[in-house]
Amino acid sequence: MGSAVKRMCADGTAVEHILATLCDQIGPQKFNAWFKHGTRLGIESDRVAVSVPNPFVANWIETHYQTHISAAVKSHTGQSSPVIVTVDPTLSGRLRKSQLDHQAELVARATQGRCRPRQPAKPTKLRHQLSNFVVGQSNKLAYSGAMAVADGKAPFNPLFIHGSCGVGKTHLLQGICHAALQRRGAAIAWRYLTAEQFTNDFLTAMRQKKLPAFRSRYRKLQLLAIDDVHFFSAKKATQEEFLHTFNAIESAGYQLVLASDAHPRLVGELNAQLTSRFVAGMVVKIEAPDKAVRMEILRKRAQGIKLNVSEDVLDYIALHIRGSVRELEGALIKLAAVAALEAGPVTLSMAAESLADHLARTDSAITLGDIEAAVTTFFGITPADIHSSRRTKTVSTARMIAMFLARRHTQMSYPEIGRSMGKNHSSVVLAVQRMEALLARCGELSWMTPMGGRSMPAKKLVELLSEQFS
Repeated sequence: MGSAVKRMCADGTAVEHILATLCDQIGPQKFNAWFKHGTRLGIESDRVAVSVPNPFVANWIETHYQTHISAAVKSHTGQSSPVIVTVDPTLSGRLRKSQLDHQAELVARATQGRCRPRQPAKPTKLRHQLSNFVVGQSNKLAYSGAMAVADGKAPFNPLFIHGSCGVGKTHLLQGICHAALQRRGAAIAWRYLTAEQFTNDFLTAMRQKKLPAFRSRYRKLQLLAIDDVHFFSAKKATQEEFLHTFNAIESAGYQLVLASDAHPRLVGELNAQLTSRFVAGMVVKIEAPDKAVRMEILRKRAQGIKLNVSEDVLDYIALHIRGSVRELEGALIKLAAVAALEAGPVTLSMAAESLADHLARTDSAITLGDIEAAVTTFFGITPADIHSSRRTKTVSTARMIAMFLARRHTQMSYPEIGRSMGKNHSSVVLAVQRMEALLARCGELSWMTPMGGRSMPAKKLVELLSEQFS
């Protein structure tokens, strides 16, 4: 256990004991990479609030460490509490270069299958239902598709939902599975999991020479929901196996539901046959929530955390935070903490003062998280890569484009972009200047992939990526 955690234990507070237990559970290496500096944990009577600096870390912690956090809390309090992961961009300044590099290395090990063999993925506990999904102009088509699948009346297969981080893709996938369970109970063979879990399950089956059991487990499903499909990028063997799984389920007349950060045609290094299968169904994008949806989300979340807040305050937050649901939740949780500390009501002036820095980093319809998701999905890498100090041709190119697009499509300054990506101000300035020069001379960008070199005119690539979040 690291010295920081030892110091926490000595202080004797609940959060410090829980973090120490978490460190023991996952090991100091992973604890230092994901929890030591850029993550804040708070314990309240009915929930565990985990605040992180960006959507990528939020997704990673939800996928890999949510059960560990719950277990650590229960071991100390004796109670099971829901873990709510939210984004607070102000935490990005706490991340250190070594920590960002460490995150990238851990993600690379997982994505390239260099981890120890694991047991087959267990069915994920469903946390979301379609009944509490907030519907508006930005997502009503995706919701209609989800309802059609849930009712068993979908005239399409698969349903492929794409959109930036935190707009409700996972909510819809889990909601479909929950509805199918309610309608048919034990009679339906279903599974919800991430593409990473499918990949790890497949690799384990290969190592242990248990592929027949793996195939029987997946190809006989009547409902298969796969989240984060972009994780399949550049994984040739996994893509081929999933293609056969897809064909077996579809030919049996059963349903697949998929979600990704990008349109199937923009997922880097994806098998052409898989792409063809995906676009043959219903492909629908969830846009960032409009103001009416953001208001309703805030009302429901405030009610859920028992925060008494006026419509004026909710309107103020909805007006300034126009990105993901997690960012909206993060603002509410920060307000709840300030109100508890000051032992007073939540006022508009309190919200303006306590959220000033938070809002300054999210006051845009397009966020840095949206841009990073689009860029890294296209290049077949992860946000952890562009946050790290890696300088391979592919990572450097993706990082330069992300910085350029952040300046073009958000209100973030050069220093703010640099802090959020673990770089300095001059690195962002240089990246923007290089991209502007490339565009001015109609130059090309080239990069390497596991399947060989690729190139594309800079202008075309910028337009293609911009379409994903504009």
